[in-house]
Amino acid sequence: MPKIPGALPLCLVLLLPPGAQAQPATSAAPMAVPVVDSIPQAVDTPWPGGAITLAIDASDTTRGLYRGTETIPVAPGTDHLVLMLPRWIPGDHSPTGTMDQFVDVRFLVDGKPIAWHRDPVEVFAFHLDLPPGTREVTARFIHTSPLIGSEGRISMTREMFDLQWDRMSLYPAGHYVRRIRIRPQLTVPAGWSLASALDGRSDEGTTVRWAETDYATLVDSPVYAGANFKRFELGHGVAMNVVADKPDNLAITPEHLAAYSALVEEALATFASRHFDHYDFLLGLTDRMGGIGLEHHRSSENTMGPDTFTKWAEKDWDRNVIAHEFTHSWNGKFRRPARLWTPDYRTPMQDNLLWVYEGQTQFWGLVLAARAGVQSKDMVLGQLANYAGLFTQWPGRAWRSVEDTTFDPIIANRRPKPFPSLDRNEDYYLEGALLWLEADQIIRKGTGGARGLDDFARAFFGIRDGDWGEVTYDRADIIAGLNAVYPYDWDGFIRSRFETPDQPPPLRGIEMAGYRLVFRDTPNPNDKAAMEDGKYLDLFHSIGVVIGSDGKVAGCRWDSAAFNAGIVTGARIIAVNGLAYDQEAMKAAITAAKTGNAAAGQPITLIIQRGDRVLTLPVDYHDGLRWPWLERVGSGEAGLDQLLAPRRPQPK
Repeated sequence: MPKIPGALPLCLVLLLPPGAQAQPATSAAPMAVPVVDSIPQAVDTPWPGGAITLAIDASDTTRGLYRGTETIPVAPGTDHLVLMLPRWIPGDHSPTGTMDQFVDVRFLVDGKPIAWHRDPVEVFAFHLDLPPGTREVTARFIHTSPLIGSEGRISMTREMFDLQWDRMSLYPAGHYVRRIRIRPQLTVPAGWSLASALDGRSDEGTTVRWAETDYATLVDSPVYAGANFKRFELGHGVAMNVVADKPDNLAITPEHLAAYSALVEEALATFASRHFDHYDFLLGLTDRMGGIGLEHHRSSENTMGPDTFTKWAEKDWDRNVIAHEFTHSWNGKFRRPARLWTPDYRTPMQDNLLWVYEGQTQFWGLVLAARAGVQSKDMVLGQLANYAGLFTQWPGRAWRSVEDTTFDPIIANRRPKPFPSLDRNEDYYLEGALLWLEADQIIRKGTGGARGLDDFARAFFGIRDGDWGEVTYDRADIIAGLNAVYPYDWDGFIRSRFETPDQPPPLRGIEMAGYRLVFRDTPNPNDKAAMEDGKYLDLFHSIGVVIGSDGKVAGCRWDSAAFNAGIVTGARIIAVNGLAYDQEAMKAAITAAKTGNAAAGQPITLIIQRGDRVLTLPVDYHDGLRWPWLERVGSGEAGLDQLLAPRRPQPK
């Protein structure tokens, strides 16, 4: 037998353990290429070149294009320039910059193109080697709005746009963004109107210019523009600027508009301060432009359904966004967790205190909406019931704390999840709101009703009236602020409620406030209205699924009856107990299988389609239809009633 070069002797091969592979005498072992950070760190010094000019042409609504020209002056002798597109976006709590939509980028000096290269590590950075004597660099680019939802959030339609400056402007690296000066201008389609919190506006035809500002303020001051536009003055320097899909959508009754004026009054009464010189709600009534609720210091980006004004009662469930975002002017923009404040849009945010930033804002958004009449009290009670019911059947709470969910914007970036009940979502919003309700009731009980979380809000967020800068805080500041209102073991409260997993469901605040969580066979006002509007069936608390109008399962609760039967997200329910699927057939089957009924011992039989397979699955569930409610315990006005009652003077 000829010898095979490199082969092991047969005797050695026979000695190898079963399944083992003969290895060469040496194995290739590369060494890592060092990661080099070539981007200058931000320092608190002015950009030495002078004010940047930025011109955006947003008139091409057919194609959804924003065409930009930006001129960046540079100091004499500058031979290398790093320009960055914002990546870590304030309010998003994550790196959501849209470099993928920033296209056809060209750089010029004295009208001549110059080469550039993208940083291989910080891919939102452009490196430019400048010719000798360069005094300014011109950048030309296009920001492409997604045209369909699968491409991203649609920011421009034929009727309106939501311009976010961070998506379509560059800033020079190496400086705090508040130290970079910029002069913005915007061209809109003929006949359109627009609104922004930017100051010093001047109009010339279809082009609008604003006074020179700093880059941080520019990014914090988006623009809403539209063919169908109306501005409503709400008092105290606050206005609501509305764009709509159709002119008829803009109609609002004086009574309903008064609720938004009352919201301003209630917020000022709660926080006893203003951290803005003027404030602009930017509201889109649309189902064409992508949904948003995003806070800014002197404005907010909001969308609601196109008929939210004209179908006031039916849309009660979906009107909380403005109360929530307005609260952020105090909590989140003026006062901000120290590790969430960053000097530029490259520095990573550390989201650890979002249970204050967002959780307490969620609390105040509900409270202020109820106090003002933007939402009815019954609707807000339904929302709280929805939150409370959710966390009684949320197995992810056993392994993951509320504090850990504050990192979800970075971990998951708000992508859909197969089993969110096990993984958890950004629960610092909803569970945070329930826990701040408990904190309010602890203070009220301890002070005999003399104080509550209103007093904390006034003392903590209401400092430095008239200042619209930023004041940061940390965990110790929160504890000190609560102790100043009512001495208590707030450190232990925060540690157990927010920072420790596997805690009891967050129901104590509701119970201390004179209510209790119960389950009924009819949906509460919030769940009922949301299901009717979305045309879905929420059976989360019964068999454990949410079903879309087409019979497709939109979500499945971990370890529910449906889960244990093998039903998962994406499956389509074809038939229920031998009948073609519809919502009424499904509800009737669940009711029939309830313990005590004739069919109680029988499983619910579902025929489902998953991919190219059709399956018949028995669902062993016998507890009937269940939706969460808050039920009053006792009589008279309870603590939760007092919390949701108006604070502004009421007409006699």
